[in-house]
Amino acid sequence: MPEKPAHIQVRLRELPQLFNSMDPSPFSERDLDADAEEFILSWARELPVHRAIELIVHLTAAPPPTRGQAVVEEAVRHFFRERAELKHHEFRQLMRRGRHSLVIGLAFLTGSLVLGGLLGGMLDVHNWKTSAGIIKESCTIGGWVAMWRPLEIYLYNWWPLRDEWRLLERLARMKVTLILPAV
Repeated sequence: MPEKPAHIQVRLRELPQLFNSMDPSPFSERDLDADAEEFILSWARELPVHRAIELIVHLTAAPPPTRGQAVVEEAVRHFFRERAELKHHEFRQLMRRGRHSLVIGLAFLTGSLVLGGLLGGMLDVHNWKTSAGIIKESCTIGGWVAMWRPLEIYLYNWWPLRDEWRLLERLARMKVTLILPAV
């Protein structure tokens, strides 16, 4: 038996409060109000990832909206679908940057190790063993420092972007229910 969706509840006087009043786009393409977006996102982050989400909008003092529930649901889904696409694009850019950084870092690391070996070998021939060791270690450390950024991207930076992208995709599929004031 499917699990019931997790609910995010919003109370508004009237439906237009949910959307950005400065956005001149048609209703179905309008951005959500920034506060409403942040409220929905913060609640959605707290919900279990395996459960569907339902947004319940309680209208407290307004007459019934002129827009139907299906139109409101499509507008909310459209907003989060666009945000998910932007986050996916950002994720792909990060992975591309990671690949470029990895190629550059590996080339620099290889060059540093080769240079350290050559300089260390030349100084070793002249019986400057201490200097040879310092130069070899300095080149090795410098090469590994060049690997810092690609390792940071591939070990840490991609997780939050992927999680945010997945959350936005879930919100783009959520059901939206309007609860009208009692007459």
